[in-house]
Amino acid sequence: MQEIVGEVVARRLVEWGVDTIFGLPGDGINGLMEGFRRQRDRLRFVLVHHEEAAAFMATGYAKATGRLGVCAATSGPGAIHLLNGLYDAKLDHVPVLALTGMSETSVIGSQYQQEVHTDLLFQDVAGYNVVVMNPQQVPGVVDIAIRTALARHTVAHLTFPNDVQVAAATADPYRHVSPGAPPRSSPSVARPPVPAAQEELERAAEVLNAGRKVAMLVGVGARNARDEVLAAADRLAAPIVKTLPGKQVVPDEHPLATGGLGLLGTKPSEELIEECDTLLMVGTNFPYSSYLPSPGQAKVVQIDRDADQIGMRLPVAAAVTADAGLALKQLVPMLRPASDRSFLGKYQRARDEWRADMKSLCDPSRHPIAPQYVVGCLDEMAADDAILTCDSGTIATWSARHWTIRGGREYYLSGNLATMACGLPYAIAIQRAYPGRQVIAYVGDGGFAMLMAEFLTAVRHELPIKVIVNNNNAYGQILWEQIVLGYPEYAVRHPQPEPDFAAWAQSCGGYGAKITEPGRVSAAIRAALAHPGPALVDCQVNADEPPMPGKVRYEQAKAFTEAFLRGEPNRMAKLATVTRDKINQLRS
Repeated sequence: MQEIVGEVVARRLVEWGVDTIFGLPGDGINGLMEGFRRQRDRLRFVLVHHEEAAAFMATGYAKATGRLGVCAATSGPGAIHLLNGLYDAKLDHVPVLALTGMSETSVIGSQYQQEVHTDLLFQDVAGYNVVVMNPQQVPGVVDIAIRTALARHTVAHLTFPNDVQVAAATADPYRHVSPGAPPRSSPSVARPPVPAAQEELERAAEVLNAGRKVAMLVGVGARNARDEVLAAADRLAAPIVKTLPGKQVVPDEHPLATGGLGLLGTKPSEELIEECDTLLMVGTNFPYSSYLPSPGQAKVVQIDRDADQIGMRLPVAAAVTADAGLALKQLVPMLRPASDRSFLGKYQRARDEWRADMKSLCDPSRHPIAPQYVVGCLDEMAADDAILTCDSGTIATWSARHWTIRGGREYYLSGNLATMACGLPYAIAIQRAYPGRQVIAYVGDGGFAMLMAEFLTAVRHELPIKVIVNNNNAYGQILWEQIVLGYPEYAVRHPQPEPDFAAWAQSCGGYGAKITEPGRVSAAIRAALAHPGPALVDCQVNADEPPMPGKVRYEQAKAFTEAFLRGEPNRMAKLATVTRDKINQLRS
């Protein structure tokens, strides 16, 4: 058969090492689909039920592997559906390539069916964004798109008019009137670790060595620098605070770690940041500035591979533009071992108290079921190299505090976009990338309901993911955000009946268990983890369990009180839950 543009695209993806595309066909990409078919022995197309899920899968795949994630959707509505997942990739700085269709060139501009100018639609989300109008552009623009996504850790987008996709690969339809030539390239990119400049290191060492109360804040940019982070923290006697996307950087049980920061963080982490006089930020552009040191409180050293991320939140005394691991390896020999470790010791004791408090909330006797108990059981039973994906919502709080990073465990969620519905697609993509590992999606009922059809995708593709649904029949995080503003909750709870997602899992051919009693939680999770195929446990949990911040601030307490005075409809249940939590913590 004559080689068409769609096949050239598919073959070039294979030459770049791509082995999986997540997507949903349509007549707007039939030429691309034929190309994928012709390369089906080397390029697997994972058929999904919603294009948003395809983009989430590509993003989750890229987050977990560091490789390029690829998704495909048809023209018009299919392409539009990709946007949420692609913004997740953009905001969390991971490489994703989106391939979409467009109306054929002869009808563009005539208000033809599904005529959406996807290049304009994607111009904000994509770092490289091109309409392919001539077969001669391919495979050169494919190379440029992939190289841009990998080098800049961002989204690239190529959109192909329908007639261009099926055109002969050798077609050269126009007269060449300029001295330019079609792009000629190769499927390669150089991404060597960037070392730090000596003068930057010297300034950073000077600032850090002068500090008496040094703290470290590490993010996902340091995910491959665990040993170097620990070496620097030990040399400086600095407690390590982790951002939520950076949770897997160091083990939660390591003596130097104090947990996360922010609304989902820990009390000792928040208090040590308030007290430190020097802060070393590594691989993070932590956005919640109110949880960072006050102006003039601490001198800041920031290490990041991207110079434009440095100094965005706080003025820095020393900026180091470099790969996190390499910069720390260069820096550690320049640091003087701290002789006074009292600052670290103080917050190690506070961390131990905090952990005891959190353990006390995993109470198996509570009814309705305490959500902390569910994730606590999961944490205890999951493998030491398990990968947890998490949706946005109260589940992010519970997983941040009760999912323990140990061994080779990993943890992924939508960090900066904080979108719902990503947990299930992430798990599917990561299970595809790592078929031998235990992959668990910990999701809320709201997020699961949005893309629940993708559980059927897991069954059909024989991907043995495990799904734990924290089912409170409400948008729990939004509920508490309304109260924290001083407003009674409104329109955040679904009316009865509560859904039975376990029945859906069973109807798909997977394992499903619906749990309403705390005494059944442990056995159900154990059975799900042992099941050889996709499995789901739907746990009915207490909707009135508050995701309390690590340290309650005056403004938050005041707003909480105002919401109750203004007629919070479930105030008695909430007060009872808070009281029970406090009693358990005092007992601990």
